[in-house]
Amino acid sequence: MAEITEEASWGNFSEEDELREESPIAEVLGAILLLMFLLGTAGNIYTLVVAFGGTSVRSTGSLCVYVINLAFADILYLSTIPFVVCTYFAQDWFFGDMGCRILLSLDLLTMHASIFTLTTMSLERYWAVTRPLRVRWAQNSYRKLAIVVVWLLSMLLTVPMMIMIQEWEGRNHKRICFPTWTPDAYKVYLTILFSTSILGPGLVLAVAYSHLAWTYWTSMRIMQPTVMGRALKQKLFSRIFSIIVAYWACFVPFWAWQLVKLYWYDELEIGPTAQAYLNFGVTCLTYGNSCINPFLYTLLTRNYQQYMRRPGTFKSS
Repeated sequence: MAEITEEASWGNFSEEDELREESPIAEVLGAILLLMFLLGTAGNIYTLVVAFGGTSVRSTGSLCVYVINLAFADILYLSTIPFVVCTYFAQDWFFGDMGCRILLSLDLLTMHASIFTLTTMSLERYWAVTRPLRVRWAQNSYRKLAIVVVWLLSMLLTVPMMIMIQEWEGRNHKRICFPTWTPDAYKVYLTILFSTSILGPGLVLAVAYSHLAWTYWTSMRIMQPTVMGRALKQKLFSRIFSIIVAYWACFVPFWAWQLVKLYWYDELEIGPTAQAYLNFGVTCLTYGNSCINPFLYTLLTRNYQQYMRRPGTFKSS
């Protein structure tokens, strides 16, 4: 994810000048990002092929709907990499005021769409275990609506960034993307984004998976359902949980670094070059999430298709 703090948004490279001068290192880092773009995009396109290949038009209520949305969000997110690399090496912004608004907002949009989709998918699987009859009746009617709500809510959280970010002319006539709000307003907005993308979904998922683990444990003690069916269900949850863990592992360091700079910037005893490396490192980590996700999505889709082919399975679950 591109730097979104007030001190160093896209195109504002005051901190990266020293790093940029180390051309061999800069070229390696740029090559890493481009490699992530190619591998991640190819992997997510393959995920879409696998998901669509196992889903007919009339079975769009399946779990594959969520996988398709997750892969699509990853492709959108990875599409910003060429702009990041171009801007980083050119030390200038070539994509205009509208480019600032769209590209910076796209980061936030896809980030929220991913975690909201994961949360919705996890809650549905949770309800499929705890309230199976009610879920079977309602899921076909509400799953598409849930996806629409996910994207609308993600767009709503992105609107302030789209409105307040603008193209400015910085030092040496270099164009930059810069937020126009006050430092206090910007601090509040980023804190809200941290809460909506990490803290809030994390608490919801922690409660759901804790209750789910307890439900599985008690069910195994009281009764013994079909071993194969139970194993496949557990595989589904473990795959979904692994995607969530990967998201946190890649995005928590990014947000931790943003909040440290936001609230304790004056106390930081880190030089500009070290900060530039940290900025680049956490950015690569977030893009890395979109590169490893296709493997997890593909495994999830295959496990789900195995579960759906099991005799006696309700086909729209």
